Amino acid sequence: MERGLGRIGLLAALVPWAGLLSACMALSGCATTGGGDAARSSDIPTEFDETDARRRARIRMELAVGYFEQGKTTVALDELKQVLAADPTFPDAYNLRGLVYMRLNDYPQAEESFRRAVALNPRDSGAMHNLAWMYCQQRRFADADKTFDQALANPGYGDVAKTLMAKGLCQSSAGKPAEAEKTLARAYELDAGNPIVGYNLATLLYARGDYQRSQFLIRRINNSQLANAETLWLGVKVERKLGDRLAAAQLADQMRRRFPQSREVTAYDRGAFDE
Repeated sequence: MERGLGRIGLLAALVPWAGLLSACMALSGCATTGGGDAARSSDIPTEFDETDARRRARIRMELAVGYFEQGKTTVALDELKQVLAADPTFPDAYNLRGLVYMRLNDYPQAEESFRRAVALNPRDSGAMHNLAWMYCQQRRFADADKTFDQALANPGYGDVAKTLMAKGLCQSSAGKPAEAEKTLARAYELDAGNPIVGYNLATLLYARGDYQRSQFLIRRINNSQLANAETLWLGVKVERKLGDRLAAAQLADQMRRRFPQSREVTAYDRGAFDE
């Protein structure tokens, strides 16, 4: 993949991540541009393989990615128009165009763009992932589940854990906690350090009464620099269920000290432990 195109996927670390869906509602959190040109053949693409049109398009594409990352959505769209004018067969451009239209809440255009990316490169699991997440935001859960599975079916796909995470969050939003737990557990096996996966899996385990496993996961997050008001609040509730009032009080003190204006502190003060 050309320099710059993969950076969008790294934005997951920059968006608010706690909560069953807030992890990915900031568009770039669950988006990816991976799986494009390099997935078409077993050879590693080099400059020799590029046509002049593709080279011009790639340069413009890097600009479009940069503008998209900066939040300059319409400028990114202008650059993408020039990319596709230079090379209308560039699948990564359609994938990014889909992300742009998602940010603009133009779902018909986003869907058409993602579908075009997949048509040009049927092994582009990144575009399939984005299309599936778009379906999830539209509450088209059956379409989302099917498309996530299509992305995961590619044996060369490098973002399996990320797609499992998105699929699990989507299943939870669809009211399928058992399926969501299974999917997020698979994601956790692949990426145990991901706080989005850990928090949401711990939440599902807590909801069905598996407090010991929930405690293991949420303690790991709360003992790190990644703790926030939501993780500490879940930790408080887990420790109370397990009868460790001292640990619960320590977490509550930390939550009050670090996040005094949070809704979690308000809930704690109201004693809303079962909400």
